[in-house]
Formats: sequence, C-alpha cells, structure tokens
Amino acid sequence: MEHLTEKRKMTIMIAIIASMFFAAINQTIIGIAMPRIIAKLGGMEYYSWAITIYLLTSTVASVLIGKLSDIYGRKPFILTGIGLFMLGAFLSGLSGDILHLITFRAIQGAGAGIIMSTVFTAIGDLYEPRERAKWTGVMSAVFGLSSVAGPLLGGYIVDHLDWRWVFWIFLPLGILAFVLILINFPKVGKRQGESVDYLGSLFMTLTIVPLLLAFSWAGDGPNKYAWGSLQILSLFAGAVVALALFLLVQTKVKSPMLPLGLFKNSVFTVSNLVGFFLNAGMMGAIIYVPFYVQGVKGISPTMAGYVTMPMSIAMLLTSAFVGSFMSRTGKYKKIAIVGLALMTGAMVLMYFMVPSTPLYQLILYMLLLGLGIGAAMPVFSLTVQNAVKPQQLGVATATSQLFRNLGATIGISVMGSLMSAAIGRKMTEMSAAAGAAKPAVPSDPALAESMALFSNPQNLLDQPKIEAALKGLPAELQPVFESMLNTIREAMSYAISTTFLAGAIIASAAVLIAFFLKEIPLRSSKAMGQKVVQVHAERKSSAEG
Repeated sequence: MEHLTEKRKMTIMIAIIASMFFAAINQTIIGIAMPRIIAKLGGMEYYSWAITIYLLTSTVASVLIGKLSDIYGRKPFILTGIGLFMLGAFLSGLSGDILHLITFRAIQGAGAGIIMSTVFTAIGDLYEPRERAKWTGVMSAVFGLSSVAGPLLGGYIVDHLDWRWVFWIFLPLGILAFVLILINFPKVGKRQGESVDYLGSLFMTLTIVPLLLAFSWAGDGPNKYAWGSLQILSLFAGAVVALALFLLVQTKVKSPMLPLGLFKNSVFTVSNLVGFFLNAGMMGAIIYVPFYVQGVKGISPTMAGYVTMPMSIAMLLTSAFVGSFMSRTGKYKKIAIVGLALMTGAMVLMYFMVPSTPLYQLILYMLLLGLGIGAAMPVFSLTVQNAVKPQQLGVATATSQLFRNLGATIGISVMGSLMSAAIGRKMTEMSAAAGAAKPAVPSDPALAESMALFSNPQNLLDQPKIEAALKGLPAELQPVFESMLNTIREAMSYAISTTFLAGAIIASAAVLIAFFLKEIPLRSSKAMGQKVVQVHAERKSSAEG
C-alpha cells in the first residue's frame, strides 16, 4: 500500500462514515415503520422473522468476514457489504408479501454484517489507537444521529409517502459511499501463507444460527415455544455440539478463523465480556422504552420520537466527547466504568417508574441512560483493537461484533420473556382483586366489544383504536372503560419496569467485569504512514517470493 496523505485518509473516512450511516439509519427508519409495512403486506404471524433473519445473517456474516478481510484486505468486503445492503434494500421495497420481505431482509442483513465488521477494522488500518479513538467516537456518534433522525423520518415516510421509500430513500447515499471507497480505498494483496478455514466457518455458523433461533423463538406468545420445549432444547443442544466441534477444529487447522490464543489476552477477553453484557442490558432498555412511552403514558408514536430524542442526542454528544478525550489522553478505563455505572443507575431509576410518573422525570432518566451508553460504547471496540497485533485486527473486531450481537439478541429475548410473564402475572392478580371487590358491570354489547381490546395489552400501543373505542361508548359506560384502561396500563408499567430491573442487573455485571480491564495506554505514532508501508511491503515481498 502506498503512503496515504491525510487528505486521502479523510476522504476514505467520509466514505466509511457514509457507509455506517447508510446501514444504521436504514435500521432506525425501518424499526418504527415495520408495523405499518406489515399491515400493508399481511402475515403478522411472521413479523418476528423479518427481524430475526436480519440479525441472523448479520451476525454470521460479520464473524465470517473478519478473518477473510485479514487475508485479502478490507476493500473488497466493504464494497461487497455495501452492494449487498443496497440490493437487499432495493428488493425489500419491491416486496409483494411478507415472505418476499423476509428473504430480501436476509440479503440486507448479510450486507450490514459485512459493513459493521469491516468499517471499524478499516479505521484500525488507517490510524494508530490514539488517533483511532477520536474516529471510534465519531462512528458511535453516527449511531446516535441515526437513532435521532431515523424514527422521525420513518414515521413521516409511512404517514405521507409510500412505505417502499423507507427502503429506497437512502440508496443514493449508499451509491456515493461505494464510489468513494472504490476510488480511494487502497487495495492490498493477499497475505501469503494463509488459508481459509472452511470447516471452522461451517461449525461457527452451525453454532450461531441455532443459538440465536433458540433465544428468538423461546418465550410466551404466538409463534413462540416454551423454554423447556423439545424444539428449544434441541436448538441449544445443536449449538453446544457445533461449538465443541468448532473449538476442536480451531486447535487443529493451520490458519483458524478465530485463533483461540486471542482469549489468553485478558484485555481481549474482558472487553468482549463487557461488550456482551453492555449490549444485553442496553438493548433491553432501549427496546422497551418506546413501549412505556406509548403504552403506559399513551403518547402517540410521532410524539414518542421527540420524547426519546434527548437520550439519542446525549449518546451522540457523549460518544464524540469520549472519542476526543481518549485521543488526547490515551486513557479509557475510568470513563468506561463511569459510563457503565451511569447506565446501570439510570435503569434502576426507571424501574421505580409508575403510570403517574411525570414525563419530565422519564426524559431525565433517558438522558442519563444516553450519557452512560455514549460514554461506554466507544471504548470496548477500541480496547480490543489496541490489544492485538495489526494482522489480527479483522478477526478481533469481528469477534467483538459477535459478542455484542449475541448479547443484544439474548438480552432482548430474555427480557421479552420476563415482560410477558410479568404482565400475565400482574393481570391475573389485578383481575382477581377487582373481581372480589367491585360490583358487577352492566352487560352491554358495545362495552363488551370495547373491553375485548384489553385481551391483548399490545393494543395499548394503538392509541387511535383506544380513542375510537372510548368515543363509541355511551357516556355512562366511559368511566368503566377508562378504569379498565388504567388497570391495563398499570400492569404494563409493572411488566416493563421488570425489564428495566433485569437490564440494570445485567449492566451491573458489565460494571464489575470492567474493573478487571487492564488499561494499556493507547499507542500513538507520528509515523503511522511508515508503519502501514512496512506492513504492506512485507506482504508484497511475501507475495513476490
């Protein structure tokens, strides 16, 4: 690789940021628009698959590409990732039914996994850790920006435009990123003496897929299986067997896809464990905050976007500040622990919320949560990269992404099960108490039809339906309906608070593990260009030899 000028590095970073933003905002836009899309396409029973398949292909692709990018260089895989993501997004907009959408989301997920795995590694190729810290903060801020703009834009699109534009609106940005990387990103020759670990890749895939399916399918509700069912236990058993075979293969092959020796590095191991628990706790909280805002407080989706905005802005600003701080000082451990502790504390406070909790108090708690997440998130990808050899950047970054994805999936699934169990338990308790205490409610067909809404607490998220049901009742029956509405909201508040407590417990594990992180000062070098030249000169010499 030729020596890169600072101007060319900046051009490459603009392309990388555009790629990351392209992938991130597509997800935040789709998240809020998906219910409307499903309403148009039908197939509500397959709704979870549109999310699960994306996560599956993204996770598998990210970990498989890590080692390959170490061998062949980042450029072809970044381009492949952007290309697949654009193809999946374009085809998703053409979907005629839910099965089409699931298929095309699988393509999109594979592209996203490749993008996420390679862009952070590419930063490691361009900059030393001290300089890299600043860019890691910027990349984390990109996620914050997408989480601010995405929900607002997604809501606007499905309300005022055809839903297909949710997938198409940012395709020009993807094309721009593709062209910039194609022109500016340097090409690297194949590293000699390395071979692709096909058997290890197979068993890694056979470990991840059943594991994620088990956690996605387990729980209460339609299209779910009990945790102790044969289906779920079989998936777990298959994952364990595949993992054992994967570990065996990694000790035998010449060039393993995941060198097990990396886990002897305490910084690598501790950082990945923190990343796992951080994402498990964080995603549980972030996923269920909108449920609380819309279901318990009765706020419309459009207004809910504004209520959650302070959390996203706090994440954005804090991530950028932390990146700059680490770049100046080379230190990170204390700020990571403070961020994790702040995140844990915010979720503890959210556990004590009730339906009567003032809205400003909820916003304050979410602001604290955003500050904590923004402080902790940029740190642990950087610590992994700082602790390994440059030749292992790809596989190390991909492994970090794998642990985070597993944490997010498992966290969401476990908290979803906790929420379903809690709301069922609370509803039973409150129904028994109400049945013993109150007089019989007058029998009325309109009231019975309206009360049927509450057979599924998720109807609380459809405010227009609730308002229409209330207005359709005679004035004398409206207080009965409102009383039941408050009862259901109280049950949902109790259930969601349970998930916040679970998230706090999981996040506290991340805090404790972070204390064992060995702080290695971030390397700084004014001669990064010469180092890059030396590494790739060795590759070239090896290739010619």
